Amino acid sequence: MSTPLPGFESFGTPETEPTPAGSGEARGEQAGSTPTSARREIAPGAVHVPGWLSLAQQQALVVACRNWARGPVPIRHTKLPNGGVMSVQTVCLGWHWQPYAYTRTADDVNGAQVAELPYWLVELGRQAVAAAYQDRHPATAAARPPHTHTRDTCTPKTYTPISYTPDTALINFYDDQAKMGMHQDKDERSDAPVVSLSIGDRCVFRFGNTETRTKPYTDVELASGDLFVFGGPSRFAYHGVPKVRPGTGSPATGLTGGRLNITLRMTGLKG
Repeated sequence: MSTPLPGFESFGTPETEPTPAGSGEARGEQAGSTPTSARREIAPGAVHVPGWLSLAQQQALVVACRNWARGPVPIRHTKLPNGGVMSVQTVCLGWHWQPYAYTRTADDVNGAQVAELPYWLVELGRQAVAAAYQDRHPATAAARPPHTHTRDTCTPKTYTPISYTPDTALINFYDDQAKMGMHQDKDERSDAPVVSLSIGDRCVFRFGNTETRTKPYTDVELASGDLFVFGGPSRFAYHGVPKVRPGTGSPATGLTGGRLNITLRMTGLKG
């Protein structure tokens, strides 16, 4: 199992949390410039957009993640009900996740309330859904041409930038020994898409089917700056990370080693 915060706590002193919504580049205008041809549908409703995050966005997210990792609920190896411990390290925003439920307070860590999910990260999630589905429902994104939505005609089930409102983020840090077994994201009471952002070392992301942890699955190479969104028919597909490729990330991101994965979700919970 990896040791606490290897290569993650040691790349700088605490900084003021950035507000990526404050500039054109950080708002996702650079991210949204990824060519449409680069967008690839791995399965119905599951879309990979390589290089979606700009370098400036990656740098800002690394700074923010470093600050969140220090608390109020610090990053930790999550303990499983069977006594096992996850090799990845996790810190949560908005809602705290522990196997297998969401709470406002981290009762399995220190009892503190988790940090709020900043609005600029909500906006980034909305832009990610728009980039993946091109303003179409994930179930039909590949089946029909796009059509125009307005604030009056958009419905929640389209999950456009207007209606997609994530209320939690799970931030996972992988060192070169960490893995994630095949699992479903099914603790939410919402079938809204999951937005996944990658920074740092490349990894093998294994995306499977909704019935079993075994084949058929597709191995996707996720690099720093990549976006992966899964919803619609693929919302509850099994997925995991069998391997991180150490030394493949750029220090220019501010991450000297390992991989950060930020997933945005709608829990469907109140309170």
